[in-house]
Amino acid sequence: MKKIRTRFAPSPTGYMHIGNLRTALYAYLFAKSQGGDFILRIEDTDRARYVPDAVEFIERTLSAAKIIPDEGPHHGGNFAPYVQSERMDIYKKFAEQLVAEGHAYWEDGAIRQKMPRVGETTFFDVLHGNITIANSELEDQVLLKSDGMPTYNFANVIDDHLMEISHIIRGTEFITSTPKHVLLYEFFGWELPTFIHLAPVMGKADDGTISKLSKRHGATGFNDLIDAGYLPEAITNYVALLGWSPKNSCQEIFSMDELIKNFSLDGLSKSPAVFDYAKLDWMNGEYFKAMTDENFAAVAEKYFADFDAPRKIFLAGLLKTRVAKLSDIPAMIAFLKNLPPFDAELFFNKRNKVTPQKSVEILTPAIKILEQVDDWSFEVLNEKISAFTAQSGLKIGAVMWPLRIALSGQKVTPGGVTEILYLLGKKISLERLHAALEKLQ
Repeated sequence: MKKIRTRFAPSPTGYMHIGNLRTALYAYLFAKSQGGDFILRIEDTDRARYVPDAVEFIERTLSAAKIIPDEGPHHGGNFAPYVQSERMDIYKKFAEQLVAEGHAYWEDGAIRQKMPRVGETTFFDVLHGNITIANSELEDQVLLKSDGMPTYNFANVIDDHLMEISHIIRGTEFITSTPKHVLLYEFFGWELPTFIHLAPVMGKADDGTISKLSKRHGATGFNDLIDAGYLPEAITNYVALLGWSPKNSCQEIFSMDELIKNFSLDGLSKSPAVFDYAKLDWMNGEYFKAMTDENFAAVAEKYFADFDAPRKIFLAGLLKTRVAKLSDIPAMIAFLKNLPPFDAELFFNKRNKVTPQKSVEILTPAIKILEQVDDWSFEVLNEKISAFTAQSGLKIGAVMWPLRIALSGQKVTPGGVTEILYLLGKKISLERLHAALEKLQ
């Protein structure tokens, strides 16, 4: 059997959109699942839209997503060069061949493809079946511009054939161009590759309307999502499920090796997929939960800079089951750095029958006990607070409520009173408790 070879052929015109990432991922997964090769080719013939450093940006993104080319500009391979602007002589030769054979002609210094005026062009697509377009709808497209630069529609056909690409995976927006490509293959007498045109990724607006995913829907680039606090592996996992599902399985969390093992073309959907940030939040959270405290502390390092090593690990254990993305962390731990303004109303708690006056009665002895604590470790603090609660004769909630409010200035915190005491340290904890007591009195 012919070796499976797929390619990802982006234009270096900007950031890596989720749709581009999914195309690269599916091409990679299919090739790897079949023991084949995945090629990165840079299609930089549109010089007006060329962005400096975009190639390096694309390669860094693929690396972060664990989509590793077998061949490419910086990966070697037998079909170099893998950058189209370095292959100009190749395109010129094949364009002139078409002119000589009567399938193209010169016009105003450019070479145009001569389309048949009658009949139809049909090609088979794995997802959409046979697609037929009347030749009368196909204009005589430019193959080689007057400056010698090839057009996308010409260069990608030449390169796909010469690089022995067996399967072309790309978006549905290329379906209308494919008959032009098919005719070029026929003019040259080349075997057609297999076409797979992926349905688009859609976004949902605040008003519920669905349209093609764009920046107005939020972070839609791989690096945008990284900056928002999502893990690369969670993004890759989620993107894999935007238009593909494993056969006979409800599994949703996949390592890259598991994706490769399970991927098949018949798991692809021809219906558009909707990018759901809530689902991505859930998936990212699952990755956090599976981390060790040490690993979570490492990925959240920039948010934990104010804590010593033991407290970083301790805080990681509190947060990793509570956050959906790393950017949630600052708001959750802001009270540890800056106590919110005092609000006596927060000390009312109807359920636990706590009032500001009752809070004074609880805080006063609690402060005395905590002032005597020399070993400010979580274990010792937990023992002291538990003993105090038992001696008070009150419900746990009644004791913890005023302590939590005095220490944090908010009703909900990651972790309870003992955790907050430990993280704040003895000095700041007692300062906050004394300040609250004075204001309540």
